[in-house]
Amino acid sequence: MHIILLALLGILLVFGPQFWAQYVLRRHSKHQDHFPGTGGELARHLLDRQGLLNVRVEQTDSGDHYDPLEKCVRLTPSNLNGKSLTAVAVAAHEVGHAIQDHTDYGPLKMRTNLVQIAQRTEKIASGAMLILPVVVALARSPAAGFALFLAGFAGFALSTLVHLVTLPVEWDASFGRALPLLHNYISQQEERAARRILRACAFTYVAGSLASLFNLWRWMTVLWRK
Repeated sequence: MHIILLALLGILLVFGPQFWAQYVLRRHSKHQDHFPGTGGELARHLLDRQGLLNVRVEQTDSGDHYDPLEKCVRLTPSNLNGKSLTAVAVAAHEVGHAIQDHTDYGPLKMRTNLVQIAQRTEKIASGAMLILPVVVALARSPAAGFALFLAGFAGFALSTLVHLVTLPVEWDASFGRALPLLHNYISQQEERAARRILRACAFTYVAGSLASLFNLWRWMTVLWRK
């Protein structure tokens, strides 16, 4: 019974923030006639005001994000072309990341480096876990199997570290950068709603971190049994 309750709690903690974020984003995605421009136009305007003329604004279908390697703010079609509170809040958030990059914000630099390493090690870790049963069966060597398991575990641990470093980066981009930028462009009531949008988005990263920690804990329990 306790295991079932813990499993349900884990599901709620991981998926609850995602559903909540989707609800909040949809709630504030209505077209606003009084906005002078779209999310993409606001992003371009804010970047120019910050002197970041080299940072591009592009459309993407793979989720709103800032690419520090390509120096590009990428927005989904609804946020790039939309005149909604969600569009402008998300655009300001991604501009916040561009400002972090321009000011050499330490956690962003750390995350960028870790992501590049994690992308390579994650493939190695997945491959190690995939061939682990085959190696153990063929080599009949517990030491070889344990070495492969440690390689896989290290890859998952690095992925968890990326998630944990992401949290302060996203929080700073939202509340340390985006909200001050939006202060002169939206009303106080809209600013409160924008705060809810940014908070909801931040909690999706909390959920991702919890999921990654749970996965790491699961592998740690396997390691302790060996």
